[in-house]
Amino acid sequence: MTHLQNNLQDVHIHLEKGPYTAEWIEQFVREAVSKGIQEIWLLEHCYLFPEFVPMYDDLRRCSGFIDKWLRRKAGRRNLTEFLRLTEEIRGRTYPVKIRFGLEICYLEGKENFLFRQTESLGLDFLVGSIHFAGAFAFDHVPELWQGQDVDSIYRQYFRHAFSLADSGLFDGMAHPDSIGLFGHTPSYPLTGFYDILAGKLAARHMYAEQNSGVYRRCPETAHFGMQPELLSAMKKHGVPLLTASDAHCPEDVGDGIRKLAETL
Repeated sequence: MTHLQNNLQDVHIHLEKGPYTAEWIEQFVREAVSKGIQEIWLLEHCYLFPEFVPMYDDLRRCSGFIDKWLRRKAGRRNLTEFLRLTEEIRGRTYPVKIRFGLEICYLEGKENFLFRQTESLGLDFLVGSIHFAGAFAFDHVPELWQGQDVDSIYRQYFRHAFSLADSGLFDGMAHPDSIGLFGHTPSYPLTGFYDILAGKLAARHMYAEQNSGVYRRCPETAHFGMQPELLSAMKKHGVPLLTASDAHCPEDVGDGIRKLAETL
């Protein structure tokens, strides 16, 4: 996959705040058209579907915060309805190209489970993401960082990132430096970690997202898109870079996409 500035893409758009209907999809399409976006990739977080919830059992036992969060959020949507919607939309014609996929929360040791759950879904793409460093929910609320060993958390994060790339389960990696969401940085340089991650993604022919969602969520502390050193490593290794808004509502579709495209 390649990114062309004259073919603007938004490859990370969530549907979770609305019903699984063509009318809901058409709201995203209209927003994309209004912003000159030619291609949109629609997805859901895997934890929204009951089929994926057992994957989190170990984390829930280790973290009361994660357990409470999943009790509020997990298993609320119907995977069969989501897949039925993808087939309905594929049978229609729209002014933008539409792909459907899942954002898979990568957890080490759950590779076989994920393969079994996703191998026959018939989706266009699976993008892997990391939201936990060990049992630490690093991108949920900033208060959780109080008293944490930042250096250790970063090492865990990149260990997970390397395993995600090595797993062979995914077409791409979502927001690859979301670990910096709340502005925490380690005491050591990350250049070597960036280089290893980019090399592993390239070896698996995976894309990486140049994503505006982290910045939109925390503009005071987050970088717009990847850190320059990470972006440079991705380009050096020839990793395909795709622009993404991480929209969770129609009005955020295409947010920052033109500016992100300029960095590529």
